Amino acid sequence: MSRPLLMIATAVVAYVLGRLTAWPTIHRLRHQLADTRRSMLHDPLTGMLNRAGLRAVHAALADETPAQPITVALIDLDDFKHVNDTHGHDHGDDLLIAIGGRITDLAAVHGGAAARLAGDEYAVLLPTHAGDPDRIADALATIIAQPVTIDADEHSVTASIGLALVEATDPLTEVALHWADVAMYHAKRNGRNRHATYQPGMIMPPAPHRRGARLRDRRRPIDGAPA
Repeated sequence: MSRPLLMIATAVVAYVLGRLTAWPTIHRLRHQLADTRRSMLHDPLTGMLNRAGLRAVHAALADETPAQPITVALIDLDDFKHVNDTHGHDHGDDLLIAIGGRITDLAAVHGGAAARLAGDEYAVLLPTHAGDPDRIADALATIIAQPVTIDADEHSVTASIGLALVEATDPLTEVALHWADVAMYHAKRNGRNRHATYQPGMIMPPAPHRRGARLRDRRRPIDGAPA
């Protein structure tokens, strides 16, 4: 073999060997990037989307042509603090995981997405063709109220649910979640374990009728993003 051909063959072999040697590293880095992206978009406790993940889903819906109306549900568990105070935070976490799984499954059945925003607060985005919002809210309330068995003990909680019908192009935080939040607090004011739908002109109930500062006002969102 001539010297130029030998040099070319040596370079090719070195390149191939280099690729073979580097492949495990490339494969590992790809997995690390995928894991990092997942951790940025998902709640570490429940595995649900977090606020950033919900924003990503909403952005994808807004980019569809034509963009479609969506139903937003904001879900807040009633008296969840009592579970933590009585049975401990481990039981509380297990309850959040179980309920989060139920909400996620129901959202998926209707072609939507679910997220845990903070503490005991969840959100669901659904296409409007998923069905009547009242029926969906009733379904959510029903699956949430079903007992959860933790360490042989049964725990049951109810939820107050706020609904808002918006355009996918409406801002997520300032419009969609805000309107659903207002409706949810009306459900709280009217007795809890029920739902309310945002109507034009509806405002946040007066402070004496509310349970206190909203969870997103008291606590930094679990994905670290601003509320």
